[in-house]
Amino acid sequence: MLEIKNLTKVYGTGKTQKLAVDGINLTVERGAFYGLLGPNGAGKSTTIHCITGIAQPTSGQILVDGVDVVTDYKSARTKVGLSPQEFNVDIFATPAQLMNYMGGYYSIPAAERKVRIEELIKRFDLEQHRNVKFQKLSGGLKRRAMLGRALVHTPDLLILDEPTAGVDVEQRRDLWAYLKELNEAGKTIILTSHYLEEIQYLCRDIAIINHGKIVAEGTKEEFMKDGKSIEERYLEITRADDKKNSV
Repeated sequence: MLEIKNLTKVYGTGKTQKLAVDGINLTVERGAFYGLLGPNGAGKSTTIHCITGIAQPTSGQILVDGVDVVTDYKSARTKVGLSPQEFNVDIFATPAQLMNYMGGYYSIPAAERKVRIEELIKRFDLEQHRNVKFQKLSGGLKRRAMLGRALVHTPDLLILDEPTAGVDVEQRRDLWAYLKELNEAGKTIILTSHYLEEIQYLCRDIAIINHGKIVAEGTKEEFMKDGKSIEERYLEITRADDKKNSV
């Protein structure tokens, strides 16, 4: 579903130049539930921005379902749904309006869009909040509205950047159940999260990015061999890599 080949992203020029992603290669199979981990500033968000067209790769290639995200941007973008960490929405719009705007962006006919929005409003238990302004919603309801917006055009690949940040335990478990249901129905999901319990519960495959490079990847079982948790292995790997990069 996703192929990243030698992706490099440099921001700025001259003395202000910053290497954010350094020649990474990554393959995410169709139907995977894939965890992308890394400290703040490691390159996760930049990689996601390059996949979704928010940023342009400096070099390398990204294919979504075989479609190049640079040379065939419009087609590639229809295949991806993004629920970002930041609330990049009109805070005076309602959940129903946010989904409607996004459906219109993807040229979904009005009648079809209406049906799809009703399905998502019901699925995310937003019926009582469908006409409440985004700024008035609780953190958990905001996350549900963002996820609904990401799914309105039924993308093949769903990218979730900290989807349960600020969500209480009960709502987080509800979202987990829905994400598992989506994945079991065939949706390919890439998840970034600082809740490593979340990664351990949901993901089958994991990659760790640090200092702009992939420093470890494999199945969840491979990461958890010798009885270690994902958190223990993550700290082991990133600390060793930090030490190597400080030499």
